[in-house]
Amino acid sequence: MTAPTPQVTLNNGVQMPILGFGVFQIPPEDTEQAVTDALAAGYRHIDTAAAYVNEEAVGRAIAVSGIPREELFVTTKLWIQADANNTRRAFDASLQRLGLDYVDLYLIHQPLGDYYTEWRAMEELNRQGLARAIGVSNFYPDRLVDLILNTEITPAVDQIETHPFFQRTADQELMREHGVQIQSWGGFAEGKNDLFTNATLREIGEAHGKSVAQVVLRWLTQRGVVAIPKSVRPERMAENLDVFDVELTDEQMARIATLDTGASLFFDHRDPAMVAWLNGRRDS
Repeated sequence: MTAPTPQVTLNNGVQMPILGFGVFQIPPEDTEQAVTDALAAGYRHIDTAAAYVNEEAVGRAIAVSGIPREELFVTTKLWIQADANNTRRAFDASLQRLGLDYVDLYLIHQPLGDYYTEWRAMEELNRQGLARAIGVSNFYPDRLVDLILNTEITPAVDQIETHPFFQRTADQELMREHGVQIQSWGGFAEGKNDLFTNATLREIGEAHGKSVAQVVLRWLTQRGVVAIPKSVRPERMAENLDVFDVELTDEQMARIATLDTGASLFFDHRDPAMVAWLNGRRDS
């Protein structure tokens, strides 16, 4: 097993591993084995969501792992609710599926619906210790700042699309100013734009004896971005954790900066058609 993963400290003092294991798009029937393998490889930070429909499998893997609960950092997410007052019901359902007494981080999954009512319910979950930290996902700076200014608890985390082709450096700086930790989803851009054969990333990897995936993860974590790569292959899981024995140079970081297109490779939460589609998937 690799050395313990470096931690970041959230705005309420909670410690969060800067590198975790994400289970988005892992089918429920494969998730228990994937999380079991990830925990065996050394991951102690697991990221799931109600909308992924695999919380139960995550919970089973945690239960049989024998790892003390306090050594794990578990994140799940609240989907858009038809009635925002159902936030506690949705949280309790997630907790039951996970088989846990609390989660370490609970996120609003989308910046849609009556998320202010949802957030105030989540603030109460935080006060009760049921969610050690609360945060958001997919919030652009305008919505993030408005939420901060109109609620009591500042989000601990904003989990957003962040990868070499959409680097979000201005968003990260704004989050830093407000005490919000940036977290990446889609760190490998799901291989889009031929990421895994990109000449710049490959050359930097060769200079350090690392793969392109390892370069991307080191680039993210060296920037202070929390990353949650997904894999179903144990050897790849171990490789993804093995990134903290190198330091990218300023010149290498600058070269990666030139890859930024400033645009999403997936979808824009400000697109009316996308807003309508996401709202149509309520109560996932």
